[in-house]
Amino acid sequence: MIRKLKSGQYRLYSRKKDPKTGKRRNLGTFRSRAAAEKHERAVQYFKRGG
Repeated sequence: MIRKLKSGQYRLYSRKKDPKTGKRRNLGTFRSRAAAEKHERAVQYFKRGG
């Protein structure tokens, strides 16, 4: 899940909420949406045991 910040950067959040905090985990901040999307795919790949 990618959100745009006020600073113009994009932040990648986890899809599920963290049970400890009740919020989504920040998985990284990127200058461009393309970079965030690329990293999101990498994260999903590793979640499947890649």
